[in-house]
Amino acid sequence: MEAWGEGIIFGCKKEGAVFVFTMVFVYLCKDMRLYTIKQTILGLTAAMLLSGCGAFDIHPYDVDVKGATSINSRNIRQIEQATQGKDTLRFACISDTHQWYTDMRDALNDINRRKDSIDFVIHCGDLTDTGTNKEFEWCDRVMGNLQLPYVAMIGNHDFLGTGEEYYVKKYGTKNISMIAGRVKFVFLNTNATEYDHVASVPDLNYIRQQAEEDTDKFDRTIVLMHARPYSDQFNNNIAEPFEYYLQNFLKPMFCINGHDHSTKIDDIFNDGLIYYGLPSVVKRKYLIFTITPSSYHYEIVDF
Repeated sequence: MEAWGEGIIFGCKKEGAVFVFTMVFVYLCKDMRLYTIKQTILGLTAAMLLSGCGAFDIHPYDVDVKGATSINSRNIRQIEQATQGKDTLRFACISDTHQWYTDMRDALNDINRRKDSIDFVIHCGDLTDTGTNKEFEWCDRVMGNLQLPYVAMIGNHDFLGTGEEYYVKKYGTKNISMIAGRVKFVFLNTNATEYDHVASVPDLNYIRQQAEEDTDKFDRTIVLMHARPYSDQFNNNIAEPFEYYLQNFLKPMFCINGHDHSTKIDDIFNDGLIYYGLPSVVKRKYLIFTITPSSYHYEIVDF
């Protein structure tokens, strides 16, 4: 696997060091109020790379999407067709793979060994560490080993640089839903900090819309997100209204989130709605959920 510190991305070790410095700076400047500073630094870095190295293949944020696009919508169609009429569902959840590609590959290999009993896989975000197109390509390459259809959500790290734009081209819209069996899965973008809290994130209108659409096709719901309420990425000014919309419109069986890098099982609002936090792959764990006609259960898998 290519390594940043060696400058392999650009074929020039000195410029690789400049690139790493820039990525660190961008990570530290995640606040959108520093957007102008981030863009300026990225521009200066590009100029240094161009002047210091005869040629390089790509700019780290050129949004030149390689390979398949609109992955989520294509895989969702496959999942919906394959699970139509099923009264029991079984799916695996991973999250926060960042640049832990060996652990990610091992997790997917373990899931592949269970593929006959699993319907699909969900990645709850942070596909990358700094949102570069190279990282998205690396992630796509590893996910390509998975022998089951999957849905990949956007995490806060995936917003860095032009990561949000790349994600939308590669995977599709940030809020999306699907119906597997008679269960509606609602995937919500909850990375409010990446918008400096000025956008409708999470989108409460979308929650209500999903509760009212295709009501004849589902009986239960599951809500998935990257950042849970009261985390550092969530818009905690609307944490309680968010929970109100979930409980009064979607009425989910439970929620699943990433971001915290550890296994968590919490009734955050003491109202009976359980949030299952997923471990990062570096913890060498993932979760499998089984939905039966009358209930559900989960298991924590070590690999």
